[in-house]
Amino acid sequence: MISAEYLLNDVDVARFLVNGYHVVEPDLPAGLNERIADRLDALTANPGDAITETVPELWQVLEHPQVRGVLISLLGEDYSVNSHRHWHCKLPGSGFMQWHQDSTNDRGTQIDRLLGLYYPHTITADMGPTVIVPGTQFRNAPTDRMATYTNIRGQVPLAVAAGTVAFTHYDLWHGTASNSSSVKRHMIKFLFNRTSENSVPTWNHDPDALNRPRDWNARDKAEDAGNILSFGNPLGVSQSDHYKERTIRRACWDELIGQKSAS
Repeated sequence: MISAEYLLNDVDVARFLVNGYHVVEPDLPAGLNERIADRLDALTANPGDAITETVPELWQVLEHPQVRGVLISLLGEDYSVNSHRHWHCKLPGSGFMQWHQDSTNDRGTQIDRLLGLYYPHTITADMGPTVIVPGTQFRNAPTDRMATYTNIRGQVPLAVAAGTVAFTHYDLWHGTASNSSSVKRHMIKFLFNRTSENSVPTWNHDPDALNRPRDWNARDKAEDAGNILSFGNPLGVSQSDHYKERTIRRACWDELIGQKSAS
C-alpha cells in the first residue's frame, strides 16, 4: 500500500488525458542524482536493458513513493516495470532526433502502458532536451511524414531539474533537440505496463468530479476535471477534431474508473 498523499487527483488525471504527460520531481535522497550521473558519465558502452544492473541506484528512483503514486494512479496497483529500459546519452554536438511515436497509434481507450523518462542532472535548453507535443497521443501519422516535421506549435522542451521523472502516454509524439552544450545529456527511459483492468479508480477520486456545470467562459483555463476534459485543446485543433478527442478522453476516463463506455 502507498499513502494517498502520493496519488494523483481528478484534475491531474484529466490533464494527463488531455495533454498526454505528467511531470514529478521526487524528493530523492541527497546525492543520489549525482551518483547516478557520475556512473553514466563513466560508461563506455550502452548496456541497453541491463542499465538497472549496471546502475542499480536507479531502482531507488523507480521505488520512490512519488513515482509509484503516479504509476498506481494511471496503471493500477498491480502495474509492472517492463524489462525494457534504455540509457539515452546525447553527446555534445549531436543533432536533433526526429519526431516519432514509440508505438503504432490506434486511438485506444485504455491507458495500458506509460513511458517514464528520468533525468539525473538538470537539463538546460542547449543540452538537447526531450521535446514533447502535448495532446498528440491520440494522433497517428506515418513515420516518414513525421520525419519531415520541424518545430510544431505547442511543443514543450523538457528543460527540467535534476531528478525529474516525466511520465508520458506511450503514443505521445516526441523527439530531442540538438545538444549544443559541452556536456553529455543523460536520460533513462523506462516502460511500465498495466496488468489488469480497473474496477475502481486507483487515484484520489471524487465521485462528483465530472458533475460541475459546463463553463463555456473558462474553456482552456478550467480548473476542474469535467471542464478540463471537455475544453482542453493543447493543439488548437478544429471543432471536428476536438469533438473526436473529447470522445476518446471520456472513454479513457470511464475505463480508468472501472466503467465501460456505452458503445
